[in-house]
Amino acid sequence: MNYTTADTTVGIVGLGYVGLPLALAMSDAGYEVIGVDVDPEKVRMLEDGQSYVSDVSDQTVTDALGDGFQPTTEYADLSDVTGVSLCVPTPLRKSGQPDISYVVQATEQLSETLPEECTVVLESTVYPQATEEIVAETLADNGRTIGEDAFVAFSPERIDPGNEQYGVTNIPKVIGGVTPACGDRAEALYDPVFDQLVRVDNSTEAELVKLLENTFRGINIGLINELAMIADQLDADIWNVVDAAATKPFGFMPFYPGPGLGGHCIPVDPQYLSWKANQQGIETRFIDLADQVNRGMPEYVVNRVVDVLNQNGTASIDANVLVLGVAYKADVSDTRESPALDIITLLEDRGVSVEYHDPHVGEVQIGDQQYTSKQLTDETLAAHDCVLITTDHSQFAIDRIVEQSTAVFDTRNATAVHADAEHVHRL
Repeated sequence: MNYTTADTTVGIVGLGYVGLPLALAMSDAGYEVIGVDVDPEKVRMLEDGQSYVSDVSDQTVTDALGDGFQPTTEYADLSDVTGVSLCVPTPLRKSGQPDISYVVQATEQLSETLPEECTVVLESTVYPQATEEIVAETLADNGRTIGEDAFVAFSPERIDPGNEQYGVTNIPKVIGGVTPACGDRAEALYDPVFDQLVRVDNSTEAELVKLLENTFRGINIGLINELAMIADQLDADIWNVVDAAATKPFGFMPFYPGPGLGGHCIPVDPQYLSWKANQQGIETRFIDLADQVNRGMPEYVVNRVVDVLNQNGTASIDANVLVLGVAYKADVSDTRESPALDIITLLEDRGVSVEYHDPHVGEVQIGDQQYTSKQLTDETLAAHDCVLITTDHSQFAIDRIVEQSTAVFDTRNATAVHADAEHVHRL
């Protein structure tokens, strides 16, 4: 079947980093869009034409409102939609187990609201078979027949915050239905929005696609982080090693070390796969080892910084360090799972006085302490015993940072052209 977007209303549940861009993309494609979020402040901001997502401009929100985009806190407003995309959070519990409570709650709410023959597409990252076990079964328990009067599919989000080349619509969109009919309906719903659809046989395969993508990255980052530690002991430059290896035209893909993993996807998704595999009695040794290495990187960075301070005759208890960047990646404001937050805590635990600067993050809460971004003046740089680069924002004037700082420790290779400077140290 095909949908005529001008006559079709769709719903988006969860208007965060994934849901809001998707809602606006569907509005731009011609759909009437109703966006539901439980946070009334987010809804108020959207109603006022204000964006809280760095990749979405206020103007884009305003344009969508003019085209009929309706933000709301009420699930009841979805009673006449043709399709719904679920984009709610799926964090990990402190125990390491998946927290799918938001998916459960949203599905239960939808099961009481959605009209007949509605298509529900889960976009939130979940463990394999969760779309069937949670979304499809909840709808079935409420009297729906999946594949006949309700259609359920999984389509993993692939949004890359800050990526100017690939946005929501030009990244190939994977879709897998719980039944073939479900896949057909989801494909028809998404076809007007995305440049390319990639159909897989079922929702479990689509779930595994997402987990494979980010587990692949997490394991390879763990490998290069471990090699970075080895290279340091051998007095070798890991950045030179990777760049030279990357000249091989086949059989190699470069990954680079860093202070740890950040963002919602790479630190979290492999644990969903590991948890599900463990439930099946399968030991995920690669995943677990990479997670161990990656989670240990903040401690390793702190140890290296303390070594730099000691070499300069400064004890940690007397030292002050300026951290550059608390966002998890360059040129975004997202601090979820950012290794910089762990690094700041670990430095404070060593007695170091820590301040930070981030042009995208004005304030950040770490534990019980509130931090405010310092202005990055020459005086600020000179006043600290070490400047620690944890995020390589493009706004950073690296030459000036190197020139004005007593010592620099760089976890992102932002100071590559200054590698020979005695006071510059790199991961």
